[in-house]
Amino acid sequence: MAAALDDTTDEVLMLRYQEGERDAFALLVRRHKVPIYNFVLRQVKSPSTAEDLVQDVFVRVVRSAAKFKHEARFSTWVYSIARNLCIDHLRKQALRRHPSLEQPAANHSADHQGGGATLGERLADPHPGAEADRRVTSDDIGRRIEAAVERLPNEQREVFLLRQVSKIPFREIADITGVPENTVKSRMRYALERLQEALSEYEDYARALK
Repeated sequence: MAAALDDTTDEVLMLRYQEGERDAFALLVRRHKVPIYNFVLRQVKSPSTAEDLVQDVFVRVVRSAAKFKHEARFSTWVYSIARNLCIDHLRKQALRRHPSLEQPAANHSADHQGGGATLGERLADPHPGAEADRRVTSDDIGRRIEAAVERLPNEQREVFLLRQVSKIPFREIADITGVPENTVKSRMRYALERLQEALSEYEDYARALK
């Protein structure tokens, strides 16, 4: 049964789930769980919270399955649910102190375990050379991009993540966010301009390494 469903569109899978096919829902979860998790994680910044919210997303899909309309796009619907859950969570956190932007971004790698190297230590590479310079610069640029994304206004960050992380088309992002498509494109343009500005100091150095 599962193999027969592999080429089925999300919308047909959802309709078949409405008719009682559990395998159809399981395939929808497999298709969308990871990209939705990545989107949610970059909004809430906590892996455990993101996991909980993604579970809530699919719980709501189950509870609201009967409301899904034949003409609707499943991805628009499910990302709207994910977005609303993120907004609710962030509102609840609004009165709490936000982490300092000076802290390591995104808690990736060993840095957040307390034993990772600081940026200053990385710059003091015991094996100097072009390759070490590229590695240090790449790591630093990655941190700067994540920090710059975090500093984006909420509306711009949301569009950036939906487009760049989840690969959602602009028209669909407009449906998810409830604003005109031109507004979505403007937010994306402003977001990219801010990120480019954040990385502008590396342009000459990056060219020198090529």
